[in-house]
Amino acid sequence: MNKKTFKPSSDLPLGFTDRPEEELLIRDLLISNIKKIMSKYGFQYLETPSFEYTESIGKFLPDKDRPSEGVFSFQDEKKWLSLRYDLTAPLARYAAKNFDSLPRPFKRFQLGTVWRNEKPGPGRFREFLQFDADYIGTSNLFADSELCILISEILISCGLEQNEFNIKISNRKLSKGLLEKLNIVDEQKQSITLRAIDKLDRVGTEGVQYLLGKGRKDKSGDFTKGAELEEYQIKEIISFLNIKNLSENNYENIKKIAEGNQTIQEGIAEMQLMEKYFSLFNFTNYIFDPTIVRGLEYYTGPIFEANLTFGVQNKKGEEIEFGSIGGGGRYDDLVKRFNNQECPSTGISVGLDRLIYAIIQKNKVKTQKKLPILICVFDEKFMTFYMKVLKALRDKNISSEIYSGTSNIKSQLKYADKRGCDYVILCGEDEVSKNLVTIKNLNVGKKISENIKDRSEWKQSEESQKTIPFDQLLNELI
Repeated sequence: MNKKTFKPSSDLPLGFTDRPEEELLIRDLLISNIKKIMSKYGFQYLETPSFEYTESIGKFLPDKDRPSEGVFSFQDEKKWLSLRYDLTAPLARYAAKNFDSLPRPFKRFQLGTVWRNEKPGPGRFREFLQFDADYIGTSNLFADSELCILISEILISCGLEQNEFNIKISNRKLSKGLLEKLNIVDEQKQSITLRAIDKLDRVGTEGVQYLLGKGRKDKSGDFTKGAELEEYQIKEIISFLNIKNLSENNYENIKKIAEGNQTIQEGIAEMQLMEKYFSLFNFTNYIFDPTIVRGLEYYTGPIFEANLTFGVQNKKGEEIEFGSIGGGGRYDDLVKRFNNQECPSTGISVGLDRLIYAIIQKNKVKTQKKLPILICVFDEKFMTFYMKVLKALRDKNISSEIYSGTSNIKSQLKYADKRGCDYVILCGEDEVSKNLVTIKNLNVGKKISENIKDRSEWKQSEESQKTIPFDQLLNELI
């Protein structure tokens, strides 16, 4: 009896993807633009390892409800290691380790892959490339303001228009002070309340009210347990969420909600100072949004998010609101937990793969692939001549290759078509004996190539090809 041959699946795990050349070329262009902007702003380049000790990041795992699943981890000897889920926790560890030798403020930027064991979605992957820019060792809110300007300039360099994105800003001290004022002291209730606020855009005001109360059942029938707050607490939070800009009237409304709460007053003062710096930059593409609470617990002051304002299509062809492609804020206590030294800091992160997913759909970035010129092989006995042609092309940095398969000319042309080649070079007995080359323009002759069967038919398609002396080849192509 024959045993069944095992065949591994060619499918990828959910949240992971193969990236084709077109996407990678766009990514390379974006990275090049980012590096130029970071150099202009005076940031230093840094790279940290992909793995950290889990205990170094464990307090700030991305999903508190399932900390063992929020990261990818394994045990090495007696300690647990985790793939980094962001670039901020490793930076804090690096800053603490090199605390005495680093200039402060230490302005660093980093590009690196991060991994999150979370539910994937359109443009949201479990493995993705992230860009970070941070100020380590400064309490000056000029730094926070400049990060918002910086991310705006990066998005414009990606081809986006001002009306296609905005920077949402808020302050953790506002929500923290509100919880203090409403006497919501239980940590679990605080966490559920903040997550409910963060979901306003997705579930609406009514949905948030349910999540602040007994709980909410979604369309699929799944029930999410609520914070079980009192009616007056829910009413006060909803009033706070309805404040959507920083006009003088709304500052007064926030002050009324504060009722002397010092934490909220500090948040208001910090927001006003950031507005002052924005005006010095002539920066207006921002909005105040009290629902911005940011998921990680280490934020202590100003917080901000970069949001795209246009829709994109998911894999089912449905248009969805894309929303945030990155954000950040002030984290004054993160470095301190390593070395017990005061080190106020602030930073911003952008998921580049998520951003690329959106701009590809908008066709915002144009890249030019270096498509190779294919030298077709009529017979192995002409390889010396083909190598001479190849060397001439490559010496001038022209992308080129000799066909390396074993197929006939028709299949070679199909290969060139799949590769997207603009030209092929055809050298048979006639060309080689007379030191000639035939150049075929596939952009002109693609339709003809499907029906070509032999050499004689090539000679009939003169409008798409020409035969020239070998020493004129470079003049024809450059």
